[in-house]
Amino acid sequence: MPLHPEIAADLAAAAARGEPPLKDLSAEAGRARAEAEPRVAGAPVKAVEKVAIPVQSGSIGARVYRPFGDGDALPGIVYIHGGGWVLCSLDTHDNICRNLAASVGAVVVSVDYRMAPEHRFPVASDDCLAAVRWVAAHTAQLGIDPAKLIVGGDSAGGNLTAVTALRIRDEGGPTLAGQMLIYPVTDDIAAGHPSYAEFADGFGLTADDMVWFWDHYVPDPALRTHPHASPLRAESLAGLPPTLLLTAGCDVLRDEGEAYAGRLAAAGVTLDFRRYEGLHHGCAGDYGRLRAVAPFFEHLVTWARAIFRL
Repeated sequence: MPLHPEIAADLAAAAARGEPPLKDLSAEAGRARAEAEPRVAGAPVKAVEKVAIPVQSGSIGARVYRPFGDGDALPGIVYIHGGGWVLCSLDTHDNICRNLAASVGAVVVSVDYRMAPEHRFPVASDDCLAAVRWVAAHTAQLGIDPAKLIVGGDSAGGNLTAVTALRIRDEGGPTLAGQMLIYPVTDDIAAGHPSYAEFADGFGLTADDMVWFWDHYVPDPALRTHPHASPLRAESLAGLPPTLLLTAGCDVLRDEGEAYAGRLAAAGVTLDFRRYEGLHHGCAGDYGRLRAVAPFFEHLVTWARAIFRL
C-alpha cells in the first residue's frame, strides 16, 4: 500500500526544503536539526518534574509527566525516545510523553540516556536498564503502582526497550507489566531485510540514515549481532512481558519489527501486533497534527489502558 496522501504531502513538503542528507552531517549538526524540527504541542498534564537517575559513572536526567486526576499510585510508563541512538531528546519527544500521560492516565518517566558517538554501545542500554530499575525502586516517591509498570519506546528507543526487557528477564528484574515497541530497530543493518530496499529513500527515515546511526552507535560490525544491540538475535524470547508491537507500512524498519513480532508469538509471549499501512517512520510524533496517524497513537493508548486494567 502506498503512503497515505496526507503523509505523502507532508513528506514532500519536508523534501522541498532541500536540507542535506543526514549522512553528510556531523552528530552535532544532526542533533541541531532534529531539535529545530517543528512539533505539535502535547496534551496538558498536571505537572512535569525533573529527576536525576544514578547510572554507571554518573547520572542521567529524566522528566516525569503526571496526569490530571486523583490517586496515590497510578500506572507508570518508562519511555525511551528514538533518534538512532544519536539524535533527539526529552524535548523532541515531549509531545508523545504528554499525550501518553494524559490519554492513558499514567505517570510517564522519559529517560535522557547517554547517546553515541560520545557514548557507544552498550552505554545507552546500561542507562535504560538502570533507569527502569530506579523507577521500580522509587515507585512510592513517584506515585506509581509497582504492579503497573511498563517500558516503551520508538525506533532506537524501541530497540532499547526490547533490550531492556530482555536484560530484566535475564539479569534479575524488576517485574514489568508490559513492553511497548513502536516501529523498533531489532536487527543488524547487514541482515538485508527487504523493507530496507523497498523504502530506502523518500519515506522519511532512509536506509542511509540507518547506516549513519549504526556507524555512530556500534561502529564494530562484529558487535552488531549481540542481542543487546540486535534483540532479534536473542537465543530465546520466552518469558518476556505482554507486548505491543506496531509497525508502519512504509518504513525501512518494518520487516525486522515484524520478524520480532513473529518470534515473540512463537515464544508464547502475549502479543498485540499490527502493521499500519500507509504510515511512515516517526508517525507517533505527528499525533495531533496529521489525522492519518490518530488510529496508530490511539492503539498505544488502548493497549496500555488494557494492560493497566483502566
